[in-house]
Amino acid sequence: MENIALIESFSEFKDDKLIDRVTLMAILEDVFRNALKKKYGEDDNFDIIVNPDKGDLEIWRNRVVVADGEVEDPNREISLTQARKIEPDFEVGEDVSEEVKLVDLGRRAILALRQNLISKIHEHDNTNIYKQFKDLEGEIYTAEVHHIRHRAIILLDDEGNEIVLPKDRQIPSDFFRKGENVRGIIESVELKGNKPTIIMSRTAPGFLEKLFEQEIPEVFDGLITIKKVVRVPGEKAKVAVDSYDDRIDPVGACVGMKGSRIHSIVRELGNENIDVINYTNNEQLFITRALSPAKITSIKMDEENKTAEVMLKPEEVSKAIGRGGHNIRLAGQLTGYEIDVYREGVEEDVELKEFADEIEDWVIAEFSKIGLDTAKAVLEQDVEDLVRRTDLEEETIKDVMAVLRSEFEE
Repeated sequence: MENIALIESFSEFKDDKLIDRVTLMAILEDVFRNALKKKYGEDDNFDIIVNPDKGDLEIWRNRVVVADGEVEDPNREISLTQARKIEPDFEVGEDVSEEVKLVDLGRRAILALRQNLISKIHEHDNTNIYKQFKDLEGEIYTAEVHHIRHRAIILLDDEGNEIVLPKDRQIPSDFFRKGENVRGIIESVELKGNKPTIIMSRTAPGFLEKLFEQEIPEVFDGLITIKKVVRVPGEKAKVAVDSYDDRIDPVGACVGMKGSRIHSIVRELGNENIDVINYTNNEQLFITRALSPAKITSIKMDEENKTAEVMLKPEEVSKAIGRGGHNIRLAGQLTGYEIDVYREGVEEDVELKEFADEIEDWVIAEFSKIGLDTAKAVLEQDVEDLVRRTDLEEETIKDVMAVLRSEFEE
């Protein structure tokens, strides 16, 4: 097989991988030099001439003519008799350039050449994909569902790049079918071996932030700044926003008339409840806003230890805590404070952990999961509602309530 014929046989890689011809030729030269080193021990006395326009490649070996019988290095020296077979007027001491054909390398070397070329092109392709998606980290990306697995969904973009959406990066209510388009942010890109692994996320706070940029022009234009986003994916989120233009109401601009602007974001996130809050450097005011929709009576703050004791009317407590304790937990994450809620005008309460001798720890933990840490907080609840919100049986809840009531009846 002639050199040019081999190069033409490699054209499939150029077409399949969208690799430019100049890059292909550079890879070819590198591959051929490796083959020459294996065959002759070195390659520095070889000239490889690549013509990307014609798709041609020539290999020339340069040797010095020596007298017959004095050849010590066959790769660098050629006998006078052999040299004159190339050109009859060669003399001792002159340089000879002789073209090397692929057949001179041997069939096994040619097969190795092809395999090495495939490997180099894949490596080049993977490096480009890695760089492309590394630049897209933190950005929204859309790809199509290709394969659904137990622990992840495999997506393909328009260029056939594989993107992984792991189960723990999916919103709990997400349900996708093959062929459906999925939006998320490129969370991370890693090279495992020579292959890039691209991870998409729909649960990262950054996804919600980028959705705000896409859907709300003032955020995209920089008139409104998103200060912080915290989420319980698919359940609830809090977004702190600010504007340097006093004429703009950042919350109103983000939410829109009757929630019109934020509706598409809520729908994308599986009806996630999104609270948009005005950011302020006044930490006490920020905590008050973060606990919305609850109305706070007073706050006692410890700025050094980042704790806040919040006093509320009894009917506001459940609003502050929120379903599953999401509201108070997200408020704490948003403000950076550990927030404790107290009921105004209620006689002294007792923490549930004080009943550890009578109530099992795992039962106390179930109440804590939904933000109920004191005896009276539990006693104020409806039994049926507690059955629905916890993994506890009705009989267990009634037994706990009996224990707690006895504490205040004594």
